[in-house]
Amino acid sequence: MNPRYEDVLVALRRIIRATDLYSQKLRKTVGLTTPQLLVLRAVSELGDVSLGRIARELSVSQATVTTIVDRLEARSLVQRDRSAADKRLVHVRLTASGHAVLERAPDLLQDEFVRRFEKLADWEQAMITSAIQRTATLMDAADIDASPLLHTGEIDPPKPV
Repeated sequence: MNPRYEDVLVALRRIIRATDLYSQKLRKTVGLTTPQLLVLRAVSELGDVSLGRIARELSVSQATVTTIVDRLEARSLVQRDRSAADKRLVHVRLTASGHAVLERAPDLLQDEFVRRFEKLADWEQAMITSAIQRTATLMDAADIDASPLLHTGEIDPPKPV
């Protein structure tokens, strides 16, 4: 019989693999990373929005959002505009191309997880949360800063030259 830790490691590997496969699918279908898609969705949902507001919504740094928006703007998926009321403020808005990408983008991997998780009884949600948090501690990952999105690799990998 396999030691129980092997079952845990296999389950973790399956989660990592599912995340990797989803990232490949996303790149193939719309040419974006998960964080790029999250920023596009945030801009779509929030309308003309500041980089700081996007960062707060996604629980990532403003520097990360700036890098992602730079890449999205280079692909004409978003546009930056100075606020008419306060020239120091810059707002981001979706372009027609950005809307088109969102229309054909698949659901995020975590969307289905959230739908299924929310259907569980409170005690089961608490048990899973506790077990996953304890696993993170066992892997010396409890103090690693992370946003609530399923993605592996760099937030926005460099473009090939």
